[in-house]
Amino acid sequence: MSDQLNANQQKAKILGQSHSLNDDEAESITQMILEAQGSARQLTIPAEDLDERATTEMSAETRRVIDDSHVLDILHKFNRDYLYGLGRFDEYNQGLLLKWGDGYSRKHIWITVEGDNLVFETSHERKCDKPYCRGGHHTFSPEQWHDMRLINAELAEQFNRPVYERSDD
Repeated sequence: MSDQLNANQQKAKILGQSHSLNDDEAESITQMILEAQGSARQLTIPAEDLDERATTEMSAETRRVIDDSHVLDILHKFNRDYLYGLGRFDEYNQGLLLKWGDGYSRKHIWITVEGDNLVFETSHERKCDKPYCRGGHHTFSPEQWHDMRLINAELAEQFNRPVYERSDD
């Protein structure tokens, strides 16, 4: 233990710098985790499990808002770098969902589009102090979602305080 402390009796600093994963590294880590867990969990919904009425693609208007806001790009990077590709994306007519975790720890980020507005489900039901809060949802107008700092801040909050799936019992 003494060799891990410097002369001032402080923990030695880590040398080097962090870097984000490239796609090959992330895929390799994902496979190692799935093998170590012995998991048979699929990262997509099998087509045969979908009801024929299921909506598995965003509408053109929803796709436009999602693409223009870049939230899907940011969520893909989050999934790759922090969830090691173990998150699952589900698309719906009016939005998208990123799920991760298993059982009691299942979490998600749910984003829908209402008109031209981008709406994030929040982990709180009461209205917070943010001007775009509707109590349970944060709603961003096009002027707001074009501001990448605002969207990055919202996604950071969503990552830190995701919505936990409620139990059906």
